[in-house]
Amino acid sequence: MTTQLQSAEQLSATTLLRFATAGSVDDGKSTLVGRLLHDSKSILTDQLEAVEQASLNRGQEAPDLALLTDGLRAEREQGITIDVAYRYFATTRRRFILADTPGHVQYTRNMVTGASTAELAVVLVDARNGVVEQTRRHAAVAALLRVPHVVLAVNKMDLVDYAEPVFAAIAEEFTAYAASLGVPEITAIPISALAGDNVVEPSAHMDWYGGPTVLEHLETVPVSHDLTACHARFPVQYVIRPQSAEHPDYRGYAGQIAAGVFRVGEAVSVLPSGRTTTITGIDALGESVDIAWAPQSVTLRLADDIDISRGDLIAPADDSPAVTQDVEATVCHVADQPLSVGQRVLIKHTTRTVKAIVKDIPSRLTLDDLSQHPAPGQLVANDIGRVVVRTAEPLALDAYADSRRTGSFLLIDPADGTTLSAGMAGASFAAVAEAVAPAADDDAEWDF
Repeated sequence: MTTQLQSAEQLSATTLLRFATAGSVDDGKSTLVGRLLHDSKSILTDQLEAVEQASLNRGQEAPDLALLTDGLRAEREQGITIDVAYRYFATTRRRFILADTPGHVQYTRNMVTGASTAELAVVLVDARNGVVEQTRRHAAVAALLRVPHVVLAVNKMDLVDYAEPVFAAIAEEFTAYAASLGVPEITAIPISALAGDNVVEPSAHMDWYGGPTVLEHLETVPVSHDLTACHARFPVQYVIRPQSAEHPDYRGYAGQIAAGVFRVGEAVSVLPSGRTTTITGIDALGESVDIAWAPQSVTLRLADDIDISRGDLIAPADDSPAVTQDVEATVCHVADQPLSVGQRVLIKHTTRTVKAIVKDIPSRLTLDDLSQHPAPGQLVANDIGRVVVRTAEPLALDAYADSRRTGSFLLIDPADGTTLSAGMAGASFAAVAEAVAPAADDDAEWDF
């Protein structure tokens, strides 16, 4: 059974990496993504031909690889990234889901969206400008979202004569800042996205650098974690009660395991009611199994007939999250309409959606210098701030620092279903940073 679990963990670790890119305007982020796709031979011939033609139409002799990701008309006209562009590619060693996120301050919400599921973030810095305000902002967002691996890509090294001291100074400044925010692992790589230095192939101009290329690091970075160490959580999506002649007494609870491992015979609690019972069976793909783990979709069968419906959470009896109606969290406001104190909202957590009211907005975070603006009264688009929400029904929430899956939620406008804010329960990254920073090779407290 242990071997089966380890094999599944190793498979998931070596087949897929979700990562996001971020950087200030004109740092060459889209060019890096285009170079990565081009040099790893992940572009179809017709795509490359379209880019070449578009580049010629703009009077450029060489193909502008940034056009591979900047697909919106406004992006091409302004030479910037506005929306999150997702790209899927693969090498012989790993599959990738890449989120190319915008660099503008006014598109902070887009970066939050792209990085929310990322296991690694690539932050670009222009070697001529060094660490700027937007660089610190992106590092702060990565830390806030608990992204466990951050790559500092010092771009345009060709414009500073590939000088090692320039790279070393930038790497030292960024690493110190990101580490102070609690980012557990930072890797600095000097590159030239335009020339292709250290993107896919090692650079012939920087023999002083002996580390991996960007692609090599993406292919080898460890993203696995011990599934048995995660807090096991199973949000119920659907109750299966066929009441047929073949299955007259069958009652199962279907859903996707959000985190951890469940085993037949394990004592579990059903939240928010708090009733306890035992798992008597697990059905996966039409067959009974003894063990199941995230992110498998399964059906759990329980020993007792308990009132369970969509939105309830099944967790180990000795490791259940706290149930509360007062949610304290950090949110990124993504809607154009503001979020105000006293506003009635819906809060969606896993498969559960309940009515709520915004009781307080204690502070708004200024990402430039990490200062707190007290009692702002409301949050507008792209703002990140602390909120206190009172729910009409209890929720079983983990702290986001413990679990990105069951510590996150959405605030929704009950009138039209618009997503207002993306929330992370518990302490913000600033509180985490004050604690002892975890060792670079210890992901025990980072549940992904």
